[in-house]
Amino acid sequence: MSEINTASGTLFVVSAPSGAGKTSLLKQLIYQLDNVETSISHTTRDKRSGEEEGVDYYFVSLSEFQQLITEQAFFEHAEVFGNYYGTSKASIDRQLALGNDVILEIDWQGARQIREQLPESRSIFILPPSKEALRLRLEGRGQDEADVIDNRMCAAKNEMSHFDEYDYLVINDNFSVAVEELKAIIIAERQKIVTQKKIHAHLLSNLLD
Repeated sequence: MSEINTASGTLFVVSAPSGAGKTSLLKQLIYQLDNVETSISHTTRDKRSGEEEGVDYYFVSLSEFQQLITEQAFFEHAEVFGNYYGTSKASIDRQLALGNDVILEIDWQGARQIREQLPESRSIFILPPSKEALRLRLEGRGQDEADVIDNRMCAAKNEMSHFDEYDYLVINDNFSVAVEELKAIIIAERQKIVTQKKIHAHLLSNLLD
């Protein structure tokens, strides 16, 4: 099993129930903040309207996904709503080694696996302001039938019950405020002594010489 090099970048594990606005928040976060990228996962689910191969996901067949499992190509993988999702070890390793912070969007089960293997990673949970708001957001997508939305609401309750396993909590009530809170988390992590010592090793050496 390959190890992830976290000497430069930090891995941020982000979870939220479907409909909490996680994807939109993270897109805006990455637009506003330098040196942060999202991890691109493999999935067996169908491509949705507007999604791009290699940008949103790597879309693969079930047989291809199973082959990647056999090759131990995933850092973690899980089944969600009948589809499979996996995180490439090599992809995250490469991004972190370049000095970029990496955002990994994942459910609570995958997040638990990551924390167990990488305690130095940081985890963030995003919640909606209410159950009513969550249902309205799911219905507003116009992609799912009522029974599918009901199932997603049940799954959301289970997902949200694990929020206290995370390092940080963000409530997505006001979009702009939530983005600023996410930015604050990443910036604060970057200012920690252990990180600053690596970034400014030369400066610190000169100052203390």
